[in-house]
Amino acid sequence: MILCSGFKTFEKNPSKCYEKQTYNYFCKINFVNFFSKIIQQSSKKYNVDPNLVKSIICVESSGNIKAISRSKAIGLMQIKQFSAGKEVYRFQGKSGQPSIYDLYNPKTNIEIGTAYIHILQEKNLSGIHNLEILRYATIVSYSNGPNMLLKIFSNNRLSAIKKINKLKKQEFLNYIKKNTQNCKLGNILKKL
Repeated sequence: MILCSGFKTFEKNPSKCYEKQTYNYFCKINFVNFFSKIIQQSSKKYNVDPNLVKSIICVESSGNIKAISRSKAIGLMQIKQFSAGKEVYRFQGKSGQPSIYDLYNPKTNIEIGTAYIHILQEKNLSGIHNLEILRYATIVSYSNGPNMLLKIFSNNRLSAIKKINKLKKQEFLNYIKKNTQNCKLGNILKKL
């Protein structure tokens, strides 16, 4: 499960990805207690559902503040300093990107991850009317990038949003499952 979610040090066999449910249960209990205040503050600042932030932390790192993926995504929310980190810095009016040290700091990591969720919902996925589908689209986009999600529906962003808006939740999820072979994405959808 963890490998398919992007965290490489817990499970090395992708065929066993779906068998590690107890670790995620531990994640939910553990990090809620330790990081709840930080999650609440960041969620309020960026107008993001705190339960969505918690879900992404469980999917991305299982609550491990030292998690690092093969693609160099770091920390609780698995932030890549040169992509999501850089985009959030631009959004915040800063130049550059967060340092690796910054991303290992849980408060900074949660703040950047929550800001990135806000950017996804307000910019990349803007126009999706069904809030439940927007939630699923956000989780998929957070893990795989918004372009990957939208290109499943159309090469044109507005056409993709229009197609998504015609679907019910289960149709949306089935369409994604049918049109991608991504292990990470499949594992995320099984958890939803």
